[in-house]
Amino acid sequence: MLGQAPEFQSVLRAMRIVSATDATVLVTGESGTGKELLAKALVESSRRREKPYITVNCAALPVQLAESELFGHRKGAYTGATSDGIGKMQAAHGGTLFLDEIGELPMSVQAKLLRFLETGECQPVGQARSQRVDVRVIAATNRDLSEAVEQGTFRADLYYRLYVVPLELPPLRDRPGDIPLLMKGLTGLLADQYNLVPPNYSKGSVKILNSYGWPGNVRELKNFCERMLILFSGRTIEPTNLPSEFQRAVAPKAAVGDGGFELPEQGIRMDELEANLIEQALYKTAGNRSRAARLLGLSRDTLLYRMKKYAIA
Repeated sequence: MLGQAPEFQSVLRAMRIVSATDATVLVTGESGTGKELLAKALVESSRRREKPYITVNCAALPVQLAESELFGHRKGAYTGATSDGIGKMQAAHGGTLFLDEIGELPMSVQAKLLRFLETGECQPVGQARSQRVDVRVIAATNRDLSEAVEQGTFRADLYYRLYVVPLELPPLRDRPGDIPLLMKGLTGLLADQYNLVPPNYSKGSVKILNSYGWPGNVRELKNFCERMLILFSGRTIEPTNLPSEFQRAVAPKAAVGDGGFELPEQGIRMDELEANLIEQALYKTAGNRSRAARLLGLSRDTLLYRMKKYAIA
């Protein structure tokens, strides 16, 4: 995992420390920040690195089968269960279970997961007795689980049990100094994969890329590097070569005046906007026209003229 930003390095240091233990870990961060990569790095640094590493996308688990998928089932436990089946927990015995998108885990299964985290026991569907398994759990989510607890969609006791060692990955927009480093590393890997010569980026292009918000985080950056490698292999990429979304996202900011207003992409109706601002100023000043004029940077006479123009009482 590449990055020199202090916030990112702090997460890596915490990851290395916790990798020496079997503590439950909750990895949080926006989509595309590299939560699964961090989980893999944690496992590779742990004593369980040679043991099974099982991943589960909780968002993709069918609600009716989620319990069986995680904890297994016995023959005849439900319609269609024609034989015994082991769950992901049993498959990960001795190793690590990575529960991605843990916030999407059905409420009906959350209680059983909590019991496992507290006792190390899991009970297959249709089996009377529980069985012990040796599994370390790493969970990840891009949701605010504390908010999910307040909304009643996530168990508070499970949340606190998962929150033993939280690792929060910062979004790419908070680590702009890492963008050139990540671009170089990702482009190098992709160039080897495609057997292409990496492109170069002009100073103007780098400036735009550093200013871009990267809503898709590292995943979006990787896709961008792949696109530029394929289209501009061995060439120098100038600002005009960048995809339109980068130019749209950055160019308007340079055009914003001291007033801080940014023209929306879809445009505006100037008369409607002006009338609305006048009404807001009058509301904020309880109808005092002199104070309203000052709020709008107008003379009182100009305000009165425009009030008459827009039939504002």
